[in-house]
Amino acid sequence: MPTPYDLQLARRQSTVKKILAGIPHASAMQWLPPAASTPSHYRTKAKFAIGGTAEHPTLGITGPAPTYAGVDLPHCIAHTDTIARSIDPLKEFIRSTGIEPYDITKRTGELKQILVTQGSDETLMIRFVMRSKRELAKLRSRLPLLQSLIPTLQVVTVNILPIHAALVEGDEEIVISEQTTLPMLVGDVELHLGPRSFSQTNTGVASELYRQVAQWARSSGATSLWDLYCGVGGFALHAALGGVKRVSGVEISPEAIASAQRTAADAGVCDSVTFIAADAAQWAFDQGVDACPEAIVVNPPRRGIGEALAGWINDSRAHYVIYSSCNPKSLARDLKRMPNYAPLQARLFDMFPHTEHMECALLLEKLP
Repeated sequence: MPTPYDLQLARRQSTVKKILAGIPHASAMQWLPPAASTPSHYRTKAKFAIGGTAEHPTLGITGPAPTYAGVDLPHCIAHTDTIARSIDPLKEFIRSTGIEPYDITKRTGELKQILVTQGSDETLMIRFVMRSKRELAKLRSRLPLLQSLIPTLQVVTVNILPIHAALVEGDEEIVISEQTTLPMLVGDVELHLGPRSFSQTNTGVASELYRQVAQWARSSGATSLWDLYCGVGGFALHAALGGVKRVSGVEISPEAIASAQRTAADAGVCDSVTFIAADAAQWAFDQGVDACPEAIVVNPPRRGIGEALAGWINDSRAHYVIYSSCNPKSLARDLKRMPNYAPLQARLFDMFPHTEHMECALLLEKLP
């Protein structure tokens, strides 16, 4: 954090260029100016480990062994002011309910973590990660108090993580608020974010990423596009609004697809974009070569798209591929499996200031 931000950005740009220097046809690739972040108060998502006691709770991180005592983080410079202002009210709420934080060494207590996400206009979604449903009724009954303590609160859920493991959340999610999704303006589209839907941690830089991908799709002249691993539909919706006539977004989460469909209806692009709940790679394999669009957008998890999908895309008829990646090493590995495509442009998107993590995107064109 003490390193000047301009120097951080230059170092990350240099690092990602070195990682991608070995991909096929890299010498012809044009690097666009990096999309910089604000150096502080950029993070619109927070994961607070809960420690201490119900009378004196801590919200922050888990301390070192052997006690794993909770460590307060009331003034983290990464969090937005809106998230920072929610910390004291959340502590007051915990005290009022008497719900005991989970003790890692004793394996007692109920409240493990609180996950906070900021949407449009300082609205918030708060998720209580609990050991069991034992305190569910109490949380439901105290919901009006929480809403009075945090007036911008819109979505509240209880996530059940019953096992003793270093996990952020469990598989079961129970919405206890009337509203079920959080509106989040990213780029030019207000998305509807469900409790377990993926969203970027840096909304400002994510907006630049969505607009860049939409600009590449528009300038390519493509009239059809697939957005694989589409999440709640950010890339697909921006492409449709940018003029691509036929867009398909594919994501394995039915909840994320429902959110994307709602946003498409709000944006008036239902005639041009379709969302499908399916495994993205398998769905692409099942379509057949004749159904291949003119452009494909992939935005996979850190592990990348993998050998099978990279090989399928390499042999496909798509004229353009746009690859958005949060892991340059897996990106380089995948692109080495796609020698039939040459990168035209690349850009670093600095989602994570003060860290070594890098997000970048590339526009690739099929070789003749």
